[in-house]
Amino acid sequence: MKGRQHAASLSALLGGTHEGSQALLSPGVGWFVPAVRRGDVIAPGMLLGQLDTLGDQVALLAPAGLVGRISAVAQAGGRFAVDFKRELFAVAPLGDLTGDQATAHISARSGGLEFCAPSSGRFYGRPSPDKPNFVNVGDVVTAGQTLCLLEVMKTFHRVTYGGPTLPARARITAVLVGEELDVGSGDALFALEDASASP
Repeated sequence: MKGRQHAASLSALLGGTHEGSQALLSPGVGWFVPAVRRGDVIAPGMLLGQLDTLGDQVALLAPAGLVGRISAVAQAGGRFAVDFKRELFAVAPLGDLTGDQATAHISARSGGLEFCAPSSGRFYGRPSPDKPNFVNVGDVVTAGQTLCLLEVMKTFHRVTYGGPTLPARARITAVLVGEELDVGSGDALFALEDASASP
């Protein structure tokens, strides 16, 4: 992991609404690889995919103020060419979801909760081999705190705690994936318990 670089990032552009869904548009031209699928719940700052413009790879993030469920994807699977302001996703409001769908990234677990991967990639629990883990069992985490890295197409993306279905504070009760193992979107990474009432 020596010499790893964190990807530059851009936010997707907000487009118009159609039948209650909000359009998310490409902020540039290039090749786009989606990191989320239809049905995934997204929140501000979450990774949507990667935009490659003339060899420069940029992480595309959900824009501020948008929480919802991916209701349509411009092109399913793989890498595809995009123009400036091409529609990439449609996002439906969470109010349209059933309870199970709304908790896609924080699924019920016996005795607790699970924090799930926002995209597929390779899991790293620490910033480099000679550094301590971002979090350990017993730690209490809050919004914006880094939990791990996911490597997607040789770039590293920080995965931070937070989301509309998560408690404000949570305690890590188990790390559910091994270092440098591949995970899929929605796979459980950490077991949690609500620590909102803890001092």
